[in-house]
Amino acid sequence: MQSTDCERGSSPENIAAPYPDDDPHGNPRHWRSYYKHVLLLAYQSCGVVYGDLSTSPLYVYKSTFSGSLRRFEDEETIFGVFSLVFWTITLIPLLKYVFIVLSADDNGEGGTFALYSLLVRHAKFSLMPNQQAADEELSTYYKPGYTAQDTPILRALRHFLEKHSKSRTFLLLMVLFGASLVIGDGVLTPAMSVLSSFSGLQVHCHALTNGEVVIMSCIVLVCLFTLQQWGTQRVAFLFAPVVIVWLLCLGGIGVYNIVVWNPRVFYALSPTYLVRFFLRTGKEGWIALGGVLLSMTGTEAMFADLGHFTATSIRVAFVGLIYPCLVLQYMGQAAFLSKTPDCDIHFIFFQSIPRTLFWPVLVIATLAAIVGSQAVISATFSIVRQCTALGCFPRVKIVHTSNRIHGQIYSPEINWILMLVCLAVTVGFRDTMLIGNAYGMACAGVMVVTTLLMSMVIVFVWQQGFILATLFLLAFGVVEAAYLSAALMKVPQGGWLPLALSLVFVAIMYVWHYGTRLKHTFDVQNKVSLRWIHALGPSLGIVRVPGIGLIYSELATGVPAVFSHFVTNLPAFHQVLVFVCVKAVPIPHVRPEERHLVGRVGPRDFHMYRCVVRYGYKDVLGDDSDFENDLVLRIAEFVQMEAAEAAENANRNSDGAASVEGRMTVITRPSDLARTGLLVREPLDGEESVVVRAATAAADVHKSDTLQSLQNMYESESPGFANQRRVRFEISEMAGEYVDPRVKEELSVIVEAKHAGVAYIMGHSYIKARKSSNVFKKFAIDVAYNFLRKNSRGPAVALNIPHISLIEVGMIYYV
Repeated sequence: MQSTDCERGSSPENIAAPYPDDDPHGNPRHWRSYYKHVLLLAYQSCGVVYGDLSTSPLYVYKSTFSGSLRRFEDEETIFGVFSLVFWTITLIPLLKYVFIVLSADDNGEGGTFALYSLLVRHAKFSLMPNQQAADEELSTYYKPGYTAQDTPILRALRHFLEKHSKSRTFLLLMVLFGASLVIGDGVLTPAMSVLSSFSGLQVHCHALTNGEVVIMSCIVLVCLFTLQQWGTQRVAFLFAPVVIVWLLCLGGIGVYNIVVWNPRVFYALSPTYLVRFFLRTGKEGWIALGGVLLSMTGTEAMFADLGHFTATSIRVAFVGLIYPCLVLQYMGQAAFLSKTPDCDIHFIFFQSIPRTLFWPVLVIATLAAIVGSQAVISATFSIVRQCTALGCFPRVKIVHTSNRIHGQIYSPEINWILMLVCLAVTVGFRDTMLIGNAYGMACAGVMVVTTLLMSMVIVFVWQQGFILATLFLLAFGVVEAAYLSAALMKVPQGGWLPLALSLVFVAIMYVWHYGTRLKHTFDVQNKVSLRWIHALGPSLGIVRVPGIGLIYSELATGVPAVFSHFVTNLPAFHQVLVFVCVKAVPIPHVRPEERHLVGRVGPRDFHMYRCVVRYGYKDVLGDDSDFENDLVLRIAEFVQMEAAEAAENANRNSDGAASVEGRMTVITRPSDLARTGLLVREPLDGEESVVVRAATAAADVHKSDTLQSLQNMYESESPGFANQRRVRFEISEMAGEYVDPRVKEELSVIVEAKHAGVAYIMGHSYIKARKSSNVFKKFAIDVAYNFLRKNSRGPAVALNIPHISLIEVGMIYYV
C-alpha cells in the first residue's frame, strides 16, 4: 500500500546527506571528500538547476529593445541597459537568492511550499485539517535550535493571524498563486526557449519563414513531452555537460565581442549608467524593464531545486561559473550592439556569434533550450505532487520513473495538459516577443511571492525581528515591484496569459482545498460516539467473522460516521477492525521510524485499533506490498507495550488502565520480533496462496471453481500480489510463560484474523451543498468540486489498494 520507508540518505531530495554543509570534522581526508562531493554536486546542478537561467541571453536584449526604446539605441543607452542587466542579476539571483533565500530551507527542501510549510509549523498559520499535537513531536518538525519567543509584537501578530481565518486564507491563496505561476512556467519556458533557439536558423537561412520555424519548434516540443514518460534519469548524464559547454560558449563569445567590438563596455559596470539611463529614457526605460526582467528567468529554480543538492553546491556553481559567464555574455552583446546599430535586434544573439562558430553554437543552444525546458517540466510535476499531498490539487497519477531515485516522477495527465497548452501558445503567439512578455510576468510574480513569504520567515522562524524583515522587504520588494509594474504594462501584449493560467490553477486548487476542508469538518462534527459503540458490546450488534477490516478514513481521531453506516447496513463485520488514516503533515519528509502512530479504539475485547500513517509533502505515497504484514507487527508490538505499561502502573498502585481513547504511540516496524511475541515464517511450497487461504478461512467453505480461477487470475496479473511478501504469523512459545494470558489471547485473535484475510473498506462520498447555502458555495461544491472529483483519481487508486479486496459504501455529505 502506502509506506515506502526509504532511507533519507538514499532519496534524491537528500543526495548530499552523507556530506552535510557542516564542518567535516577537521580531518584532511574528510575535507578532501567534502570538497570533492561539493564540486560533484555543483557540476550536477548546472544541468538541473541552471538550464533555464543560462538560456536567457537568447532573448533579453531582443525583448528590451523591441518597443519604443529602439529610438534611443545609441552607445549610452545600450550601456545603460547592460548596467541594468548586470545589477539585476547581481541584486536578485546573487544577493537575494544565493546568499539569503537558500538559507531558508525546510530540512533541505526549497521553494514556495517550503517557506509556507515553515510558517505553518512555527507560526500556526495552517488551514490544513487533521493535524495532531503528536505531529509536533516529529524530529524534523521545528528548525534545529528553535525556541518559541513570545514578545508582545510577535504575540499580537500571531494572535491576529490565528483569530482571523481570512488572513490565513489570503496567505494560502498567495502561496497557491506562486505555485500556479511556477506551473505556468512549465508552459512558457519550453515554448520560449525552443522557439528562440530555432529562430536563429533565419540568420543564415533567409528563405525560412516564421511558420516553418513554428512547425519545427512544435515537433521538438511534442518529442520533448513524449519523452517525459521515460524520466530524466536516462539522459541526466548529458544535461550538465550540455549546459557547461553552453555557458563556456557564452563566456567565450562574450569575451570575443568585448575585445573585438567595444572594450569600453566595462565602464557600464558603474551604476551611474543605470541612473543616466532612466533620466534619459523616462517612461520608455521603465517599460523596458519588462525585457530586462527576462535575465532572471529560472532564478527561482535555484531555491525550488534545493532538495536535490546542497546550498553550498548551488552557490559554488552560480558564483564560480554561471554568474561570470552570463555577465560576460551580456557585456559582449552590449559591445556588439553598440557598434552595429543597424543589426536586426530580433537576432542579436546569433548575429553576435563569429560566423565560423555559428552552426555549432546553434546546435548547443537548441540542446540547452531543451535541457532548460526539461528542468522546468520536472519542477512542475514536483509542484503538483506537493499540492496534492497538502490537499490543494485533485489526485492525479504519479509515475516514478526511477527505481533508485524516488524524486524522479512523471504525471501523464499533467504532462499532456502542459503539452497541449504549450503547443497552443507556440502556434497562437508565433512570436517570442509576446511569449517573452508572458514569461516575464510569471517570473516577477513568483519572485514577489517569495519575497513576501521570506520576510515572514525572518520574523517567525529565524526570529530576527521586524526591522531586519522590513529592510529585506524594502531592499528586494521595491525592486521586484518595479519589474512587476513594468510587466503589468505588457498585459495586453501577451502578459495576460500567465495571469489567466494562474487564475485557472488557483481556482482549481482552492476549490479542491475548500471542498476537502468542508468534508473533513463534516466528518469531525458527525463522529460516532464511543458511548454508542460501548452500548453495542464486543460483537457490535452483528456477527464478527474471521479477518481484518481496514477502515480508511481522513479522521486521525474518533470514529468516522461511515462506520455506523457499515454497522447498520452490513450483516457481519470483521473480527479485527483497524481505522487507518493516511495523512500529510507540513514537513518535507517523515522518517520511516516515526511514520506510524498506533492506538486502541474501545475496550480490549472489541479488537478495534487505529493506525495513522504520516507522510511529508515530498514523500512518495507509493506501493508497499508488505503493509499488511507491517501493520500486524506494529499492532502486536503496541499490544505488548500497552500491557507492559499497565503492569508497571499496577505495580505503582495506579488504576492500571490499559489504554485511553485518543492516545497514540509511535510504533516502528520491529527489528526484534521478540518485542511482538510473534514468529514470522515463509510459506512452504504447495501452501495455498494468500487470496485463496483468506477466502477459505473466512467462508470456511470451498469456493466455486469460477471464483477461484478469477482470484488466481487477479493474483497472477496484479503487480501488488506479485511483489507481496507472503508470510505466516505464529505465536512465539519462547516467552509464553511470561506473557499475560490476555495479551496472548489478543495476539492469537490478530494472527487468526490475518490468516483469514484482509479487506479494505472505504466510504464512497458524494458532497453536496446545503439548500440554505449561497449561490457561490453551491457552484463551488455542486459543480466545480464534484466535476474535479469525478475526473480525478479515486482515493483507493491513489493509495494502491487492491481492487479485489476493496469494499466501498456510498455516503452523501451535506456541507
